[in-house]
Amino acid sequence: MISLRGLTKRYGDTLAVDELTLDIEAGRVTGFLGPNGAGKSTTMRMILGLDHPTRGRALIAGRPYADLRRPLRVVGAMLDARAVHPARSGRTHLVAQARAGGIPVRRVDEVLETVGLTKAARRPAGTYSLGMSGRLGVAGALLGDPPVLVLDEPVNGLDPDGVRWIRRLVRERAAEGRTVFLSSHLMSEMQLTADHLVVVGRGRLLSDTPMTEFLAAASPASARAVVPDPGERATLVRRLMTADGVSVETSASGELTVEGRTAAEIGDLAHHCRVRLHRLSDVRVSLEQAYMELTARSVEYGAGGSAATDEGARQ
Repeated sequence: MISLRGLTKRYGDTLAVDELTLDIEAGRVTGFLGPNGAGKSTTMRMILGLDHPTRGRALIAGRPYADLRRPLRVVGAMLDARAVHPARSGRTHLVAQARAGGIPVRRVDEVLETVGLTKAARRPAGTYSLGMSGRLGVAGALLGDPPVLVLDEPVNGLDPDGVRWIRRLVRERAAEGRTVFLSSHLMSEMQLTADHLVVVGRGRLLSDTPMTEFLAAASPASARAVVPDPGERATLVRRLMTADGVSVETSASGELTVEGRTAAEIGDLAHHCRVRLHRLSDVRVSLEQAYMELTARSVEYGAGGSAATDEGARQ
């Protein structure tokens, strides 16, 4: 588990991270979201001991990263997929990491196979595509077979097959009881991958909640139903409209869009009224829609605007 307690980072006049307190628990994939400049990268760097907090603590398995005896065996991380000497082969890069972390070199070939880079292992890393560099970064994170994974934008540059591979990889690791903490700007993929969401804006915690609850909170009860018979359709609409807070829109195809009632409630009412339904489903907002609503006031970058990101504040 990763624990943040009052985690704060200030660069001069810029408050990059503001009193973050949360637990990133084992056994689930926790997605980390926020607009550019929200403090995501700074938070991950403090978890990994690369930046020192102004105040507060970031603990991995109850200890600061710097106090871990064999850190690569406890936490595997990828923050910058391109942070590899371009003249080194992918395999040489991983061998150096393994030796520095006290990990048997035989493990290098195992992780290269896992990430699908065996054939490209002896090529200079500078010739790798962005997707291949990402796979190499994930291989480095997996070297010590750690119980904790911290991955910043692991799907960048990957083709659809690679994106599915990352999704499967992190979900399998979480199912094994490991802690998985990852960021991504691909909302559709995050919705498929993450069990839990942490959302930050301007360095502050905006949400720390399960994915299902996050989406439900952003989506009032709404459903669609297809009623093929015009008479039965009219009957159902009349019954629905007797309740406060319900609105109904109809289409020529016989589809009803009902605000203020769930699919289960409409189904029960239709059964009571002996109305035949051909299709019935809840309407939910996408993660992208829910996220945009939550972070609308926390965006540092806007069209025609300019602001320093948390990375830029360090320079």
